[in-house]
Amino acid sequence: MKILGASIGSCVHNVGLLNFLKIAKENGYEVVYIGAAIPVERLVEQIELNDPDLIAMSYRLGAESLKNLLNQFEDLINKHKLTEKTYVFGGTVETAQQARQFSFIKRAFDGTEELDEIVMFLRGKVREEKHLQRFPQTLRERIEFKAPFPLVRHHIGLQTLEETIREIEKLAESELLDIISIAPDQNCQQYFFEPEKMDRSQDGAGGVPIRTREDFVRLYQATRRGNYPLVRCYAGTTHMVEFSKLLKETINNAWAAIPLMWYSDLDRRSNRPLLEAIKENIEGIKWNAQNSVPVEVTDSHQWALRVCHDAVEVATAYLAAFAAKKLGVSDYVQQFMLETPNGLSPKGDIAKMIAKKEIVESLQDDSFRVYRMIRTGLMSVPADPYAAMGQLSVSMFYGWYIEPHIIHVVAYCESMRRATSKEIIESVKMSKRSINIAIRGMPDPLKDKWVRDEKDRIKDEAMMIIKAIKDLKDGKDEDLLDPEVLYKSVQIGILDAPALKGFSVAKGQVKTQIIDGLCRCVDDYGNIISEKNRLKHILGG
Repeated sequence: MKILGASIGSCVHNVGLLNFLKIAKENGYEVVYIGAAIPVERLVEQIELNDPDLIAMSYRLGAESLKNLLNQFEDLINKHKLTEKTYVFGGTVETAQQARQFSFIKRAFDGTEELDEIVMFLRGKVREEKHLQRFPQTLRERIEFKAPFPLVRHHIGLQTLEETIREIEKLAESELLDIISIAPDQNCQQYFFEPEKMDRSQDGAGGVPIRTREDFVRLYQATRRGNYPLVRCYAGTTHMVEFSKLLKETINNAWAAIPLMWYSDLDRRSNRPLLEAIKENIEGIKWNAQNSVPVEVTDSHQWALRVCHDAVEVATAYLAAFAAKKLGVSDYVQQFMLETPNGLSPKGDIAKMIAKKEIVESLQDDSFRVYRMIRTGLMSVPADPYAAMGQLSVSMFYGWYIEPHIIHVVAYCESMRRATSKEIIESVKMSKRSINIAIRGMPDPLKDKWVRDEKDRIKDEAMMIIKAIKDLKDGKDEDLLDPEVLYKSVQIGILDAPALKGFSVAKGQVKTQIIDGLCRCVDDYGNIISEKNRLKHILGG
């Protein structure tokens, strides 16, 4: 594609325009720059001479004078039959606002945009010219389309369906999100296929009250505008296969998030006994794999949310990825929930997350591709909105060490109330700024001996846990997918966490404590217990 650029009228400011043209050239455009202070009559002549696909105009000197110029220019392009071209504008907030009043201008940039927004616009135009869908609609294609920038995800689920639909429309039109996650209420997640069991006094608790197949369709249709974001939905906590099929058929589910062990009497989010839940969850993962739906197996951060020690969190990440691979998943999403549990140091968090990254990606091959997704842990978000903004920005910045394909933004208000499009857009802008600064270059954390040593310790201890689970049967890899083995690993305490004590099928006997910025297993006196000794105590010998 060819792009022609000029600063128009008497405007000699051209740095922003030249930067735009540089970005266009880097993304495959043929660039023609005709200069600054170009009369609109000459611009029209150059359009006819060069026959560009896209015309970029810049002006910064004032809204009223720009209005006069654009009126003249519009008359000229009508006269010369050049209205089918694509025209874009760049200027100040004031002049861009004026430019948006002219229908022939496709997009007006005002300097508030991040680099990735400009790049996505240009790449989208190239796809249109090739008669391709401007914004890809599968996870893998969307990631490749946006690289090296990560996809941006946020969830939404307000008290009513109508309110949620209105806010989703605003999010799609903003073009700031690549993925919108639907957050259903607990009634929906647990009883969508058994509505007679719902407690209607709890409608809207924790998410949007979705009650029919048509509700899902309406939510999806609300996203068919702007940058046409991918859509996904939290999994049901029962009827895993039926829920997966429903989501694929109604919202083209970008990926399924299904645990191996949770949504059971492990966490009481459903009434399923753990062994039964493991078997049903495995079938849900398998169904999505067979139907080409990417999968995230969510166990690792579920354990972290219950304050497990770092080795258990990383071991369950490996266990989940191993299961997904063996069940046929080809595109796998690994979530890295930062700052969970609360109180980790950045360097401790980084050490743990690099351990998780390396241990999961050891399974990667041509048939199993891992996509990394970071998010701020909700447990660590303060209730003060300004403190929360700081927390969000910091975690997104240092989360770039994981080189994520996706950033799961958590709105700064989530510790106080559910986020609407306003708070989501604000939070996305903060996160994108942090990421786009980090992309410029970060020091290598593995050059730090402490980080390197702790990362290696966590990996070694995680693999001790994996071996202990396999040894509950025959010591073979395939034993990690045996529901009876997985059930027993929880029953006897190989997998355990303090926050499960007293209400869960898990033992809840392990003790943990934040020590030196990491979550460690400790004895009654707060002394660190090595994983070797912890497992020896559980298993004997």
